[in-house]
Amino acid sequence: MNLESKRIVKVLWVMGALFIILVVYLSYFEIFRASKIVTNNYNKRQWLNEEYVLRGQIVDRNGKTLAYSEKTENNKQVRKYNHGRLYSHVIGYSDKEYGKSGLESSYNNELLNINAVNPILEITEKITGPKEKGNNLILSLDHELQKYAQQKLGNNKGAIIAMNPKSGEIYAMVSKPDFNASTFKENWEELVEDKESPLLNRATSGLYTPGSVFKIITAAAALQNKEIDTEYACEGSVNIEGYVLRDYQETAHGEVDLLEAMAKSCNIAFSQMGLQLGEQKLQDTAEKFMFNRIIPFDLKTKSSIFPSKGIMTKPELGASAIGQGKVLVTPLNMALATSAIANDGVMMRPILVKEILSSEGKTLKVNYPQALTRASSSLIAREIRDMMVEVVTDGTGTNARIKNIKVAGKTGTAENDTGKTHAWFTGFAPAEDPKVVVVVVLESHGTTGGKSAAPLAREMMIQTINRVK
Repeated sequence: MNLESKRIVKVLWVMGALFIILVVYLSYFEIFRASKIVTNNYNKRQWLNEEYVLRGQIVDRNGKTLAYSEKTENNKQVRKYNHGRLYSHVIGYSDKEYGKSGLESSYNNELLNINAVNPILEITEKITGPKEKGNNLILSLDHELQKYAQQKLGNNKGAIIAMNPKSGEIYAMVSKPDFNASTFKENWEELVEDKESPLLNRATSGLYTPGSVFKIITAAAALQNKEIDTEYACEGSVNIEGYVLRDYQETAHGEVDLLEAMAKSCNIAFSQMGLQLGEQKLQDTAEKFMFNRIIPFDLKTKSSIFPSKGIMTKPELGASAIGQGKVLVTPLNMALATSAIANDGVMMRPILVKEILSSEGKTLKVNYPQALTRASSSLIAREIRDMMVEVVTDGTGTNARIKNIKVAGKTGTAENDTGKTHAWFTGFAPAEDPKVVVVVVLESHGTTGGKSAAPLAREMMIQTINRVK
């Protein structure tokens, strides 16, 4: 081969390599990046869709309109939020200048009827013209229950969630502080600078020290590992390598088994279980209940944290077993963990959007109940359910009792950096055939979960059982 031929071959190799690189880059862009750019708030094409397509409605499970759009005289689109603060964290807001949040963000394509990034669909749209109306969302939320949860939470910081443990449908989800979606633009600077973080959805993204509600998971770990001793002598406090761990008011519970330890929320017994289990077994069980994992949901979520250090010190392990130390959980994750116990160990995927309908009323998508993970065996789930019934019958959760209905629950009083305890209650009813799980967290409330969170959960359970059939 002469010199000229060699040069031609080299050029062809270089051109071929450049072509392959171009194909790989375009493929990567099309698969991984294109959809994000198409739906980006700063994409001018997106702005045209916003102006031309009438954004779809959002309604509750009974058809109550929660958000809708209408055209003004100059053909501009105005988004209307009928209920001010009530759905500020669930539905969120949609605005060209300030972007989107909540379902307005996660379901933007559906609400504007934007096709997926598909060249054939795009060509069709260019020929026929873009759709004039977006699709509508039917939520699993019940408007009356949402109002009731907001009323019960009152001026407290925190969250309330009510859901169906068998289907995963969310009936109510309230987070406070909140904001008025109808006037958020006028108050934007104030909202952003507010130290109370009213834009944060505490139900899905608030990370809280769980305190004793985490004992549900420690109990599951102990029951899964039969070699663990579950009978302890509680003297009100225990010294773990120089760290003194105490029970509430240093109450000495005496000789307790697992059932009594759960009912009395005995820190000493559960810390000793944690030391026997060790870090890996406790972490493995926590991760079965979706700690350190992303929960697939219609809204943005944060992962609950069970700290993994490889080798925890004994004080750290003892504190983690009772939901203290560096353990953090979202109210949504706690609702799912409780739902798994209520549903014989199977955790269902949470559902907020039940259906997507076209503007003509045609069903485009249905989110059917779907198992997310098996957190425990059915036998262990039932054993923990019985313990949680004892908590409400004759333990720390008596304020959650409902006449003629058996309630299962767990209280939590979690120490944290603010110096004021978080008050928790998580539970379900009826215990023998659960219809609703309710989680209440009162942030930095300074009281016990049994005193302040349990009564709110009780009222929420009664209201849900009476309303949702």
